[in-house]
Amino acid sequence: MNRITAIFAAVLVVSLTAAGLVLQRIDRLRAAPAAEEALYLPSARVLKRISLGCDGLLADVYWTRAVQYFGGKHFQRARRYDSLAPLLEIATELDPHLVVAYQFGSIFLAQQPPEGAGQPEKAVSLVERGIRANPAEWRLYYNLAWIEYDRRNYAAASRAFERGAQVPGAPPAMGVMAATTAQHGGEMETARLLWTQIFNTTEDKTVRATAIKHLQALQVDEDIAHWETAVRAYRAVAGRYPETWSQLLLAGWRGHILDPTGRPYRLKPDGRIEVQDPDQLPFITRGLPPGRDAWGLTPEQRKAIQSVEPR
Repeated sequence: MNRITAIFAAVLVVSLTAAGLVLQRIDRLRAAPAAEEALYLPSARVLKRISLGCDGLLADVYWTRAVQYFGGKHFQRARRYDSLAPLLEIATELDPHLVVAYQFGSIFLAQQPPEGAGQPEKAVSLVERGIRANPAEWRLYYNLAWIEYDRRNYAAASRAFERGAQVPGAPPAMGVMAATTAQHGGEMETARLLWTQIFNTTEDKTVRATAIKHLQALQVDEDIAHWETAVRAYRAVAGRYPETWSQLLLAGWRGHILDPTGRPYRLKPDGRIEVQDPDQLPFITRGLPPGRDAWGLTPEQRKAIQSVEPR
């Protein structure tokens, strides 16, 4: 037993020493400006040549760096995540079976700024590579379907669900979602079901938080659509817009007058309904102040971001 313990200890020391040497060589090779944006080396091919057989360990290191990079940018409410895709590419090329990097990395890439990198095409490419390397991982098909659904590419989302439903061990809901997305893509209840499933099938705190924000946004969009109907009906009868919520309630209308964050909706003099703090509800499409898009950006801000996005 002592001999076995000694052998394992020796292997562990050699592995850690090799890993340390590799990381030292990496840090010597990287340029100072690149360090700021976490681009430690241009390609996984170079890393493989100097990895001393520690490809899997380096893949974990780069996945950790990708998570740290994303987390830092997300905390800063950044509008650009230029290094995220390269870090994910390196991690998954070093270890094509690092499923977690495909699964959560694609979500980080797909979300629009500041919630993510706003690069859904790269997210699709990443998760498709993951599926090719790991065809038995049904969660990757689910990720692909989610990304395509979020892009309003409902036919592609349905195909992804259908492909995933054929994988042994996939939940029966995959087949249901394939049919539902094909028939009712774009409907609010379909989106609610999708985001609820995402919340229930992951333990990642960031992904769960994103799912909650999407579910809140769906609730806001539903609430405001309801109250816009109420306002139009009130004006048709009274000849003017309502000035208070009490007037609508007395007219027989019922519904949420608080948004999911607990703040009252604003009833504007021209009949519009707005949320009080759009920054707390990043995915809403209704209730935004004039001049802001569904991601809370003015047209000028959106144009500025698009003009500097890497090709």
